[in-house]
Amino acid sequence: MQGRLYWRNKSPLSSAFRCLVTPLSKAFSFSCTMPLLSVRSRKFHSTNASSRSSLCPTPNMMKKRKPSPRSRTRTKSHLIYTLLALALSLACHSCTDIPARSVQSAEIQLEEFAKELGTAMRERAGTPATIPEPSSATVASTGEGSENFSACRQFFAAGKPPVVAPRPGNRALCYDAFAILHSGESKTPAFVAEKLNRASVADANEKRTNKFFPDARLRSAERATLDDYKESGFDRGHMAPAGDMPTAQAMAQSFSLANMVPQAPKHNQGAWRTSVEAATKKYAARASGDVYVITGPVFAPSIAQSSSIGPGQVRVPKYLFKLVYDQDKNRAWAHWHLNDNATRASRPISYGELVRRTGIEFLPGLHPAE
Repeated sequence: MQGRLYWRNKSPLSSAFRCLVTPLSKAFSFSCTMPLLSVRSRKFHSTNASSRSSLCPTPNMMKKRKPSPRSRTRTKSHLIYTLLALALSLACHSCTDIPARSVQSAEIQLEEFAKELGTAMRERAGTPATIPEPSSATVASTGEGSENFSACRQFFAAGKPPVVAPRPGNRALCYDAFAILHSGESKTPAFVAEKLNRASVADANEKRTNKFFPDARLRSAERATLDDYKESGFDRGHMAPAGDMPTAQAMAQSFSLANMVPQAPKHNQGAWRTSVEAATKKYAARASGDVYVITGPVFAPSIAQSSSIGPGQVRVPKYLFKLVYDQDKNRAWAHWHLNDNATRASRPISYGELVRRTGIEFLPGLHPAE
């Protein structure tokens, strides 16, 4: 009889079996090596010896070739799927009395569970369904900052990113140890956010890789390339410092050109490194709690009117800033440096002054002490 599931002895199972096994049949395809049931056009039908004999290897055929370890693993997986289907159906034999809406909801949940189980089994067998990205990074089009970075809000105080004016070329990028709002206009970060504390600073002892790379997740017309910086006279200046990275993968990610700005070499290797980056890291190592850091460039009078380097016209910022916010003490200050070889260490400015100079509310909803 079409549309029914049968045991080998042709006795029909209850409709409860069908209503619960249907989601499993969508998620898995049972091998002919375990021909308890078969699926065609998403409907169950009786199996027969003749159809199996035409599709499955015979005992004589099996003798000619020894099954590979991978084949044996796949057979075990199919056995587990079959037993799972039987156990679920027999345990819920009375589902025919459940209202249709409840049954439909149960089917959806069961299908999701079956898919997750299938992924786990494939990974155990060495055949993942998809190849994971080398990092946990994500990319999304952005409007206002507070509406983005859903995958990495831990890098922002109170989980709230800075509120910036929406621009079509802005992209939110999440990495293992920092987050970037990238500007397709300047081909640099608009800002980079980190969260530092004693533990993260203690772990930040990874070997520097120095392997710079263009971020392929950005559109080619919106990203910097290695050629842009070649013989430009500027360093590829980190906004999230490589020295802050707590893992080898985070260290590698920090060399994305999405994390760089054209920086005056003596400034990058001198005052910025010692009086800003090192001082911030040292403060975080002594702090009692989390310290949120936001670093970025300032283009003046505008991005379009700023000088550029390379064939891709990567814009050169006039100033660089680094905002430091101590959550436990509710205190904030900012380093503000001219992007020039002659720049020396200077006193930090207040958070309010940084907001006035940039027009960006970096700590929305918070009122840090000046």
